[in-house]
Amino acid sequence: MDNKIRTAAEAAEADALPRMFETHTDPDRKAGAQEVPEAVTRKPVNQKSPAQWAYERTVLYLKKFEEQLDNEHELAMGFTGGDAGVLRIEGMGYFDPDIVTFYGTDPAGGRTQLVQHVSQLNVMLRALPKAVEGKAPNRIGFRLVQDLEDADQETT
Repeated sequence: MDNKIRTAAEAAEADALPRMFETHTDPDRKAGAQEVPEAVTRKPVNQKSPAQWAYERTVLYLKKFEEQLDNEHELAMGFTGGDAGVLRIEGMGYFDPDIVTFYGTDPAGGRTQLVQHVSQLNVMLRALPKAVEGKAPNRIGFRLVQDLEDADQETT
C-alpha cells in the first residue's frame, strides 16, 4: 500500500489516470500494475469520448496479445454472442462519441467490418496461422499503439 501523502489535486489526478492490472497463473508472466503508454494517460479519462476510451484500451490489449504470439500466428478476433465467426484484424478505429470499428478479413478471405457500440463491446482475441506462409506476421497492435503515440505528439 502506498503511504505517500498526496495533495487533493494529486489524488484526483491519480484517480483520473488509467491503470492496468493483471495476474496470471504462470509465474513467469508479469503480474501486477502494467505500464500504460503516455499517449493514453496524457488526457484525463473524463475528457475522452466513450469511443476513444474504448478504442485506446482495446488497442493496448491487442498489442499485449500480439507480444505473446510466435512468428507463425497473427491476431484475430472472435465474435462473442453470435454466429459471425472470426475476423483477422487489419485495422481499427472509432467514431465519437460511442462507436468502435474493426476492419479485416474472415477465414475465407472476405472483407469484413464490425461496427459496434461501446456498450456492446465484447470480443475474444484469437491467434490464427499467418495468412501468407513464409511472410512476416502482421502486427496490427504494435501499429495501433504507434499511431496513438504519433497522434499524441501532434497534439502536444
